[in-house]
Order: sequence, then C-alpha cells, then structure tokens
Amino acid sequence: MFLILDSSVKEYKEFQVEIVTLDWFSGRLQDATQGIGNDYFQLPVAGREEPIYRERCYCYELYHQLRNVWPENSGYKLCGEIDKSGHPIIRDNGLDDTKPDLLIHMPEAMEHNYAIIEVKPINGATKGVEKDVRTLLAYLKDGGYNRAIYLIYGRRNEGKALDKAIDVINQQSASQIEIWCHEEANTPANLIKL
Repeated sequence: MFLILDSSVKEYKEFQVEIVTLDWFSGRLQDATQGIGNDYFQLPVAGREEPIYRERCYCYELYHQLRNVWPENSGYKLCGEIDKSGHPIIRDNGLDDTKPDLLIHMPEAMEHNYAIIEVKPINGATKGVEKDVRTLLAYLKDGGYNRAIYLIYGRRNEGKALDKAIDVINQQSASQIEIWCHEEANTPANLIKL
C-alpha cells in the first residue's frame, strides 16, 4: 500500500492508496521530537560540565525517531542529507550543491515530493539561517516540494537562531515556510504561528 498525499482515494501503480494529510505528518513530527532524549538534544562532552548542541547528533536521532513512527509500507521515503549535485532534473537552479537535512518524497517521482526539513540548533550561526531559508524556498519553487519545515531546537534563551529565522522569513515574505520550535528534550516540537 502506498501513502499518497491526496484528497481522495485513487489507484497508484495497482496499489490501494491511503490518504495522508498535513496533520498526519505534523503528528508524526511531534511524536518523533518527543522521543529525542537529553543525550541527543545536547551532547555530553568529556571534559565539559555542560552538554552542547550538535546538529548532526540531533538530526540522526530525529531521523531514527521518525523511522520508528513511519508506516512500514509507505511509498514515501524519509531520507537524510541527500546530495543533489548532478541530479538530472534539478540542475542549474541553486539546488545542485545542497544537502537538505531531511527529505520526504517518493524516489523517482518528482510529482510526489512532500517535504524538506532543515534543522538548526538555537545557538547556530545566524548566517546559516539565511542560507537555510534560501534552500527551503528553492526546494518549494524549483524542487516541487509541497512543504518546507525549519526546525529550530534548543532553549530560546540560549541563542538567536529562532529570532533570526522569524526575521528572515518575514523579510522575504516566505510565509510558506513553517517554523517549528523544539525547546526541551522529551517534549514535542510545536509549530510557531507567524
């Protein structure tokens, strides 16, 4: 059975299609972020008293937690850091040298590109926020993705990435990008209303 984002039941490659809504994925994202424990939210480091934010550790655990709640027979695939250089369809449009943190799509079917997710720790470099927003917009426009999610994790008082993301998205009139905030380990991320 394939999972297709659609408003009605249809046949797809001779398999019965199950309806998946935006709320379906949002719920899975909240379940997955709630499953991220302290040691992946902030990495303990030998010789340091306080753990630190490390985006790769967080992303790998997010991928793992999403896979734990992913339907086994979904036609949609969750992929991490796919290198788009040399992609035969999306060339010369700024996507060539990108490696999004997570993509949700049906490989070999550009018409079923669902979501791109970029992740940033709360204390991440603010220059990186601008690059991430450009990437998210490019995947919506040129990659055919239906949804762009910017997931900022960490306590708000420990950095400026969330404020910077809100500013950049507002400045670029990029309201189609969703900002999600995950403030504490073992709690769900929440959509920020702009």
